[in-house]
Amino acid sequence: MAKITETMRKQSQPLWESSFNHPFIKQLSAGSLPQQTFRYYLKQDRYYLQNFADLHGKIADQMDDPDIKRFLYDGAKGFNDSEKEVRIEFFKELNITQQEISQTEIAPNAYSYVTHMYHELNEGTPARAAAALLPCYWLYNEIGKRLIEAGSPIKVYQQFIETYDSKAFTNATARMIEIVDKLGEEAGAEEQEKMQTAFLRSSFFELHFWEMAYRHEMW
Repeated sequence: MAKITETMRKQSQPLWESSFNHPFIKQLSAGSLPQQTFRYYLKQDRYYLQNFADLHGKIADQMDDPDIKRFLYDGAKGFNDSEKEVRIEFFKELNITQQEISQTEIAPNAYSYVTHMYHELNEGTPARAAAALLPCYWLYNEIGKRLIEAGSPIKVYQQFIETYDSKAFTNATARMIEIVDKLGEEAGAEEQEKMQTAFLRSSFFELHFWEMAYRHEMW
């Protein structure tokens, strides 16, 4: 019998292929992505990652398995230490100030994505919420691995690619897949379906996060 993450990945394939081939990703690799578009992405992603980290802790609070709790609490301290360091450098290099961040309104898709994840926890279950977190790990790791060979001629874009191909991030992704598989094994058929739906919806929001940034989406 297939693991639940294998089923999730298969179901989400069309969305993921659209992410791999989105102009944001293609231009990031080619070095032709406008800097203002990347700045927009970073400011919106900062909001997303802050909530993403908080959700790790909230999900951990409701878990019984000590190893899962530890992994999620570590994630709550910062999605990934190397990622945090790189993001700080991005903000410095692109002159994104704290004032600019505080004045940035949250875009519709970023708001909807975060709302979706909280919904899976608050109105659903920790297992569904964990499934909703997984695409952010897994999709970015696959993007990093696909882009690393060609890289990007732009320094900050190359650093972005390297972050998601790193050993630390790859290991964290593998661990999160294991966690969701374990939760899936413990779930009944109805809960498994809802976990799959949570994963698929997050994959949808991931695709539209690129589009949101590419179009500089506004309310």
